[in-house]
Amino acid sequence: MESVTQLAEKAVNLQPVERLRLVEAILFSLDRPDVKIEESWVAEAEARYEAYKRGEIEAVDWDEIKKRYGR
Repeated sequence: MESVTQLAEKAVNLQPVERLRLVEAILFSLDRPDVKIEESWVAEAEARYEAYKRGEIEAVDWDEIKKRYGR
């Protein structure tokens, strides 16, 4: 297997379009969502929305959140 340095040397010699395709392929391989985490987020969001509809929790205005956390 080639080292990262060897691969980088080969990559810089590619045509610009091919380098972009390589970068996209590498970034895509790193950006795969974890299905279990996604499912957990969906379940949490649904539970919070149901609690909101039942009056168990209140919504907070975005401007209030920005003030509270200094953003």
